[in-house]
Amino acid sequence: MNTARKLIGQTFVYGLATVLPRMMSFLLVPLYTSLLKVSVYGVISIVFSWMVLFNVVLSYGMETAVFRFFHKENKNKKVIATALYSLIFSSLGFLLIGLLFVEDIAQLTHINSEYLKLAVWILVLDALVVVPFATLRIRQKAAQYAWIKISNVFLNLSLNILFLWLFPAYQITHLIGLSVVFEDPIIAIFTANLLASGFTLLWLIKTFGILTKGFDRVLLKQMLRYAYPILIAGLAFAVNETFDRILLGRLLPKDIAAQAVGAYAACYKLAMFITLFATAFRLGIEPFFFSKAKDVNAPETYATITHYFTVFGSIAVLAVVVFSDFLKTILIRDSAYWEAMKVVPLLLFANLFLGIYHNLSVAYKVTDKTLVGAGISVFGAMVTLGINFWLIPTMSYMGSAIATFAAYGSMMLLSLFLGRKYMIIPYHFKKSGLYLLLSGVFTVLSFYIFDHKVWVGVLLLVVFFLFVWKLEQNTLKKLLLTTMTKSKT
Repeated sequence: MNTARKLIGQTFVYGLATVLPRMMSFLLVPLYTSLLKVSVYGVISIVFSWMVLFNVVLSYGMETAVFRFFHKENKNKKVIATALYSLIFSSLGFLLIGLLFVEDIAQLTHINSEYLKLAVWILVLDALVVVPFATLRIRQKAAQYAWIKISNVFLNLSLNILFLWLFPAYQITHLIGLSVVFEDPIIAIFTANLLASGFTLLWLIKTFGILTKGFDRVLLKQMLRYAYPILIAGLAFAVNETFDRILLGRLLPKDIAAQAVGAYAACYKLAMFITLFATAFRLGIEPFFFSKAKDVNAPETYATITHYFTVFGSIAVLAVVVFSDFLKTILIRDSAYWEAMKVVPLLLFANLFLGIYHNLSVAYKVTDKTLVGAGISVFGAMVTLGINFWLIPTMSYMGSAIATFAAYGSMMLLSLFLGRKYMIIPYHFKKSGLYLLLSGVFTVLSFYIFDHKVWVGVLLLVVFFLFVWKLEQNTLKKLLLTTMTKSKT
């Protein structure tokens, strides 16, 4: 129970630092969907999809490598300094290449070169703060981590409102000596993002003082050897996560492509509720997993954590499905986007599968078998690409949703099978599987069979919750009791 309480505390702190900024960024979706045409939002989504891919390239697994070698090496500060030097050099090289060949890249990707210039600068600034943020997590500077993350999103949100809403409304303002008019809303959005990223780098600039600890070439080689499978896995993950929007833009007829991408991308945001839950959980447990790797009871701890992630995740998926009609009116303001709502249940379960996969991956992460994770992610990317190429021409974005569901589901099962070769973890197969199955059946009934009638969905949600409570009440009561006792002391 002490381990569980500690995990809950870590998950809460890092979850707060993740969920609050993401929830604040959710406010951008109503702003965009109320002010922008569906096709314009589609273009923005395609650019951001490319940016997700290059974010992975520019960080190349250094965050996880820092976690691993910080706990493994005696020269902890040298680990951070070496990783920081590496990212500075690679980021500056990317900046130079990106700006020199921006017109060629624009022709290749069919993206406006002005958008690309801003995207390159944003990518570089974001890459430079990877190690500083990892350092904050290692040193358990949770409050500072949360404050910077939240401030970044608050500034980005404020600038978006200023550039897209206030300035267009008044055209020119002299209140603070500025005269700003953005004729292109996409330029305004990326400018806001760039300024927010610059602010984050300035806030973390003190971390760069550790560069005085020097650069260790031998250590860097070891870190890169550990990190390159994570890079491969990250690229595969980026393909799974965002490449469907790029392929929709390429494979659908030009007159409907941007419209379809915009509707799909907006409705995809409803699945982000599960992504937030899974991301917060991962941020809390990743350092925890590594720190507990040598404990005798580690396998049982990992099994329990994965089980309760599945329990709460299954409840969360069904809850979002039940209240999806209410959520869409809040998040997606223009009904023109709602045509893609049918993808939501598939995407919710896909993201839950992804969260379970991250929990299962502990078996080969803590045993330094990161190449296994890379192989699984590459397999998932192949599933994503294959099904997208197959189904998009006939099923549009529904084909993309099916591809995402199949990719993350297959990754979860493959990770479970392969992980047992490196660590025997007594997972709760029957109970966890039962919750997933029942949540899936109730989702189909609520959303597709009964056409998401709220009273039916609420009834099914209550039945599911009571079923879970009946099977898990003893453990949950103990956990709640010990947590409350600890808080009082």
